[in-house]
Amino acid sequence: MSRNLTGFTPSGRLHIGNLVGAMRPIAAAQRADDPDATVAFISDLHALTLDHDPALVRERTLEFATLLIAAGIDPERSLLFVQSHVAEHTELHYLLECATGFGEVRRMIQFKEKSGRQEQQVRLSLLTYPVLMAADILLYGTTEVPVGADQRQHVELARAVAERFNARYGPTFAVPRAVLPPVAPRLRDVFRPEEKMSKSAPPGSGVLHLLDEPAALRRTIARAVTDSAADVAYEPETRPGVANLLALLAACTGGDPAELAGGFTGYGELKRAVADAVVAVLEPLQQRYAELAADPGYVHGVLRDGAARASAIAAPTVRAAKQAIGLMADQPPQG
Repeated sequence: MSRNLTGFTPSGRLHIGNLVGAMRPIAAAQRADDPDATVAFISDLHALTLDHDPALVRERTLEFATLLIAAGIDPERSLLFVQSHVAEHTELHYLLECATGFGEVRRMIQFKEKSGRQEQQVRLSLLTYPVLMAADILLYGTTEVPVGADQRQHVELARAVAERFNARYGPTFAVPRAVLPPVAPRLRDVFRPEEKMSKSAPPGSGVLHLLDEPAALRRTIARAVTDSAADVAYEPETRPGVANLLALLAACTGGDPAELAGGFTGYGELKRAVADAVVAVLEPLQQRYAELAADPGYVHGVLRDGAARASAIAAPTVRAAKQAIGLMADQPPQG
């Protein structure tokens, strides 16, 4: 059985890169005959590893779930839930910590980067969250995890922990593998094309958020970095700003960036075309989001049902892991 899983951490605002690189592929992979084969979840526990506003985490969690549904994630054809609503995630987390070395998690690149940027005390959860991510993956018998290069190391840790646990305590977990998402342009910050678009980018960045108003999207694109050359050409290495605009246009229209370049004689014309294409893609999503946001009870119901379905899959995995590692997996008899 094949199962793929993708998590979205509500630590910022979803942007068009998330739509192109993750949300659309999930929607395309859904199956009416096997709705549990495609798993999407809001990884709210991961948002707690850094300083955060509790109210904003809750707000973003609902916003992300609503946007995923608006983008075509159908609860009848996929599994959608919130991580903290399924207790098995934290339960398996501890069991996997008992099979993971301190050195393994200390070497995680993201821990080094994020802990180095923090002025306040580094939270222990920032060190251990890759093990929670391993639990997220292994709970569901996940076989494929679509990830970019920055998350590949975490999937490799999940593989290593699963293989070690299976070798030491007996066959318990499916061993997942990282897979590249379906081919899509790698979208960059339009003001700083040397950086990828980021959910956590500060205000004033060149990120095109899914819920930005059309006028705001157009203003951001109008200020996008280009270069001093006279022609429009797709040359990512030497002209990253223009290449990023062409990649944006390709992502919205389905064209090829290099071929699209030939249709423009200047940067103003290119920016107007990119803005029109981005607005055309996001307006229907925003309209659907507004409809869903007006009836939050529906989204909450989807998340409740999704959590129940997820727990039904995850609970046997936890029982098997507890028994394998040496715990009494069942409650002792009463009386």
